[in-house]
Amino acid sequence: MAGIYVHIPFCKSKCSYCDFTSFPDKLCFAESYMACVYREMAMRREELKNYLFDTIYIGGGTPSVIDENYIAMLVVAAKKNFKIAENAEITIEMNPGTVSAAKMSVYEKCGINRFSVGLQTAEDSQLKELGRIHNLKDFLQCAKLLKGKNFSVDVMIGLKGQTAENIEKTIETAAYAGAKHISMYALTPEDGTPIYTDYLNGELPDSDTVAEMYECGVKKLKVLGFERYEVSNFAKRGFESKHNLNYWRRGEYIGFGVSASSCINNVRFTNTFDLDEYFKCILSGRLAVIDSEKIDDDGQKDEFIMLALRTSKGLNVEEYNRLFNENFIKKYSAVLQKMRQYIEVFENFVRIKQEYLFVQNSVIIEFLEYKDAV
Repeated sequence: MAGIYVHIPFCKSKCSYCDFTSFPDKLCFAESYMACVYREMAMRREELKNYLFDTIYIGGGTPSVIDENYIAMLVVAAKKNFKIAENAEITIEMNPGTVSAAKMSVYEKCGINRFSVGLQTAEDSQLKELGRIHNLKDFLQCAKLLKGKNFSVDVMIGLKGQTAENIEKTIETAAYAGAKHISMYALTPEDGTPIYTDYLNGELPDSDTVAEMYECGVKKLKVLGFERYEVSNFAKRGFESKHNLNYWRRGEYIGFGVSASSCINNVRFTNTFDLDEYFKCILSGRLAVIDSEKIDDDGQKDEFIMLALRTSKGLNVEEYNRLFNENFIKKYSAVLQKMRQYIEVFENFVRIKQEYLFVQNSVIIEFLEYKDAV
């Protein structure tokens, strides 16, 4: 099984924290862009003819900002060019300020069965500060359209002026609206984004405060019946994101559109980030790949360890030993001993303790640096 990712780079306005490839002033190119995406899929058809895809993820940008019929044609193009599993999970990201009953009807008719809604916070003042185009009322109206459906909600922590009470309110709002899945991310101020100035000025919560907020959110999610299955992802039982799980299990995936990343047969490659260049490549019959690398054995081991330890289940020792023909417990015995405060070792699994998942990077780096040292 493998996954398909499609990047829709258009949005109404750029959020203050966003460093993704998105264009708030080029919506007029949506029709031409989507035609190129359909063509790119056709160009990859022969190469991927033996793959069975069980997930399609339409992200952005704001996919719900473009005409819904383009999205329907996208799903048709995917099914025309590739083998798509009958029970495939097909997700679309949506901004609550761009959703309507008409769009939802088209989405469902074309086969989309999972919806990812970018709420971020239930506080209107914080939404305005972030440059979001929606408010809480828009989200609640969107949630009514999604009632009874499989939808996820994004929650962001570490915002200016945010409190633990704000986070609890946001989580409760999402849960009571019917969300089956909640992704809770810490804001990462990237250099070059407007919010980076707030970070430099010391106007954002410090790392200790964010960690406390995160733990508060984890506790609230648990009370509301959401089980954590990855550092930032929580779901009602049976509603974990198959597409995300494929990433964390080092599954294969193909990306379409500007800036989309792929990993097929242990080769990682990325499309151009330049919209004009993407157009030129596809219209001239060339793929728009700008960077490609074969992942060597060490890189595969690094990825396996890094991705597996992000999950609540942890690293499958037997699988590691089989894939890389070496004994994980024996090789990393020194690290396991050093990190015993943070790690649990079972018969066939090694995992970071739940209370330390938020700081998993500092634990994972111990494994990666030890591998390089021996």
